[in-house]
Amino acid sequence: MAMASSSLTVLLSFLFLAIAAVEPASGTAQHFLGVNYGRLGDDLPPPHIALELARSAGAAAVRFYDTNATFLAAAASSGLGFVPAVPNELIVSLAASQRAADAWVASTLLPFRRNRRLRYLFVGNEVLSDPTTKSRWSRLVPAITNLRRALRRYGLSRVKVSTTLGMDALVGQNVFPPSAGVFRPDIIDVAVCPLLAFLERTDSYLFFDAYTYFTWSANHTVVPLTYALLEPSPAPGFRYHDPGTGLSYTNLLDHMLDAVVAAMCRAGYCGVRLALAETGWPNAGDLNEFGANVRNAATYNRNVARHLASGAGTPRRPGMRMPALVFALFNENVKGGPGTERHWGLFYPNGSAVYEVDLTGRQPVAPYPPLPPATNDLPYPGKLWCVARTDRHGALANETAVREQVATACADEAGLCDPVRPGGGCHLPDTVAAHASYVFSAHWNRFSKQYGGWCYFAGLAVETTVDPSHGSCKFPSVTPG
Repeated sequence: MAMASSSLTVLLSFLFLAIAAVEPASGTAQHFLGVNYGRLGDDLPPPHIALELARSAGAAAVRFYDTNATFLAAAASSGLGFVPAVPNELIVSLAASQRAADAWVASTLLPFRRNRRLRYLFVGNEVLSDPTTKSRWSRLVPAITNLRRALRRYGLSRVKVSTTLGMDALVGQNVFPPSAGVFRPDIIDVAVCPLLAFLERTDSYLFFDAYTYFTWSANHTVVPLTYALLEPSPAPGFRYHDPGTGLSYTNLLDHMLDAVVAAMCRAGYCGVRLALAETGWPNAGDLNEFGANVRNAATYNRNVARHLASGAGTPRRPGMRMPALVFALFNENVKGGPGTERHWGLFYPNGSAVYEVDLTGRQPVAPYPPLPPATNDLPYPGKLWCVARTDRHGALANETAVREQVATACADEAGLCDPVRPGGGCHLPDTVAAHASYVFSAHWNRFSKQYGGWCYFAGLAVETTVDPSHGSCKFPSVTPG
């Protein structure tokens, strides 16, 4: 999953009358709701237990981020559908050689040729989100094309080949209004149009990652939480009216999906089918990540399951049915970044449910047990600081690693670390922990708004509400929201 942070220009209007202006989607799609099986944890259960947990939650399929033979074999015998993925780093080599693509399919997927539950192959994950690997962008569709030829050669022509895109594939991640959706100019010709042409020709899907949590949290002052959670709004009801199409929206997921449809239409590929590679809601997060809690996560995923199972589609594509995958099966404690990155799971690593959910979408709300109250739906009302993580005795877990993180942070901006250098106002106490705490707070303060910087620093930092300033040494802070 790619973390989203954007400053969106939002123009919301309210409408209480639905207007029936719709656009049909092509093809006949089959709905299923599965779960993404990420494995960035050091305490996760073995695959046969994990897959049984996925089944117990009503998942119809599991999606992997690689083609680990042990996990694919377990999935193939589980009765669940399974979706393997080509790692991003293999794209260039697979694009350059049909022989390499043939060999890859033969060694990884051929053992499952007779398993009808293998229906999709993802080539890369959010490849177009990473500007540091632009060399892969133009090679994405050639790799996809070579792999499809290889699949056909080995009797796996039923497998639909695609890739996954994040909402950052749209200019500014802007979905307000949905009809304004447009693909970024740096990817449209080099990758998106060739991809859409391939998907149209092969009757495959464009798989998108759509997280209403990020769009809501970036626009929480104007977008109601109920709209993001797919919950009915209190009377008289909230509707978003798209002045470009005259369509009315009752939830943010449909709203975001139709922004992607608008972008495809603007690119000349209005008929390409759309699917969800990732969606979900975090069950916990850092102090500044408001709205990330168990109650909202359970509410969102339960509502998504019912909404997709209903076959209602979106205002622009009514009746649209699609494959979809919730993120994620487990909380993954080794993932980097902000706290939400480690808290998307339906299950804890010990196998207990974070909350109950029926991904078939058939269970009504009433039978579910009560959920804990949400205590952080509003931004934290005070200041936050980012300090070095220490034990109860004030000792660092890894002083060498902390020094490395401090050096990296100091290199990001000249003068950032001057206060902790000899003669600076925060040089004393002259300890690694004290210096790191100042640097982490200063770096977070300087860059949090610029690129969504986090108080993480390889897991060696932690947010605090207690001002660590002392004497004339004043620590920079961050104010959420």
